[in-house]
Amino acid sequence: MTTNQAQTVSRVTAGVTFAARLAFENIRHSFANGAETLRGVSLAAEPGEVLCLLGPSGSGKTTLLRIAAGIEAQTSGQVMLNGKEIAGPSVFLPPEQRSIGLVFQDFALFPHLTILDNVRFGLTALSRDEGKREALIALNRVGLEHYADNYPHALSGGEQQRVALARALAPRPAVLLMDEPFSGLDSRLKDTVRAETLAILRESRATAIVVTHDAEEAMRMGDRIALLKDGQLVQTGRADDLYLRPANLFAAGFFSELNVFSARVVDGYADTPVGEVETSVADGTQVSVAVRLTGIDVSEDTGETQARIISRRYLGVVELLELAVPGAETPVRARVRCGALSVKARDIWLSLRKADVLVFESGSERA
Repeated sequence: MTTNQAQTVSRVTAGVTFAARLAFENIRHSFANGAETLRGVSLAAEPGEVLCLLGPSGSGKTTLLRIAAGIEAQTSGQVMLNGKEIAGPSVFLPPEQRSIGLVFQDFALFPHLTILDNVRFGLTALSRDEGKREALIALNRVGLEHYADNYPHALSGGEQQRVALARALAPRPAVLLMDEPFSGLDSRLKDTVRAETLAILRESRATAIVVTHDAEEAMRMGDRIALLKDGQLVQTGRADDLYLRPANLFAAGFFSELNVFSARVVDGYADTPVGEVETSVADGTQVSVAVRLTGIDVSEDTGETQARIISRRYLGVVELLELAVPGAETPVRARVRCGALSVKARDIWLSLRKADVLVFESGSERA
């Protein structure tokens, strides 16, 4: 970056975006072959909120993002920005008129352009000097103004991700869309880049929708999480809502590794191979009892249920156990604190942590 560029940045502050409300109203989408990808999704990202779209591959997350950006058209339904229709039966604004920024999964930087010119690329309505000034503000915002004259190949993956973010923020969009923005990063970098990105989003005050298939990532980033499966909205809420009060077995399994047992409720209890579980489900109902791997305590001396260790894997802070339990058709898995059992332990006792046991009526969808 030249001396004049540095002086320009020092005289300005990062522009603040006026966040907008982006709403999807009964969105349906089908491909030409008739395959339905979205089935009546209604959802809104509130002003200044980070909303994470979470779900497995094929759940419709990216299609919903592309519809918001104007890259894809829905089959029916409306997309509303601050109550104004931007895509629907009567209106379809092109992407450049939506005040919506998009960060692609692979960053999509132009290798033949400098970092400054990459960020300036979308500022076509401004003069060259004004475009440079706004691009430098955006680079300053992500802490990369000193790389302005470099080319993308000279930057690390994390730095390229921040350049892509700066390019999306440079026009000061009302809504920012991010499609699995951290999937291409080394696992050691993810935590740092994710935290930096969240800080930048908070500072910019843009409404953001982030697509991810990683539940922990959604919990780290999202003010709210929208969980999708097979083109339908399963559950929306804060991270603690979805973790502690999952709507069904699928939602529970997306946020935790589970042992699942079938049982019938008798006198207010469901009897499983790992112990009786109290439930408010009506007597006689067939249920699925889901026990988180972290919900099993182990002891060599006392407990509720006997078990035999089949295998144990040291994972640092915890051990992953596979256990043979009478009455269980498959091995029961548990994550326990290292040191909870002696090295020679084989026959042990199990106890359940009630907070980590969930009961669903059979038929609740499973991951």
